[in-house]
Amino acid sequence: MMSSLFTFILVLQALVAAAMIGVILMQKSEGGGLGVGGSPAGLLSARGAADFMTRATTILATAFVALSIVLAAMASVGRSGSTIDTSLSKTAQTSGAAPASSLTGPAQPAQGSPAGTAPAVASDDPLAAAAAAAATPEAAPAPAQVPPAKK
Repeated sequence: MMSSLFTFILVLQALVAAAMIGVILMQKSEGGGLGVGGSPAGLLSARGAADFMTRATTILATAFVALSIVLAAMASVGRSGSTIDTSLSKTAQTSGAAPASSLTGPAQPAQGSPAGTAPAVASDDPLAAAAAAAATPEAAPAPAQVPPAKK
């Protein structure tokens, strides 16, 4: 029931917006801000049409704002029972020892492994092994030493 009412009001608002665009575009420019307005004689001759267009614009604009408020209120009521989906959160797998975290400090080699090898990372992250390998000094190639040029 709420969904069909929301759809009806949404379609009604689209129709009001289209009508308001049409009425605004049909109005004659009365302002002389850019120097391209109508003359005062033309303003007095079509006064009845100008009053109707101004009144129609006011009514349509008021209806548009009211429908926007109603739609916003209906949308906020429909979202009251949302929950956070945690199915994609990263879970750490503990296999005897806690895995090294990049937030707590540099990666430490696991017990029993040689000092020069990267520690085994127990994680579902496919880039964790590359990050652990990059954390060890041996993994990064040393910059080439170029002798200074002699003059």
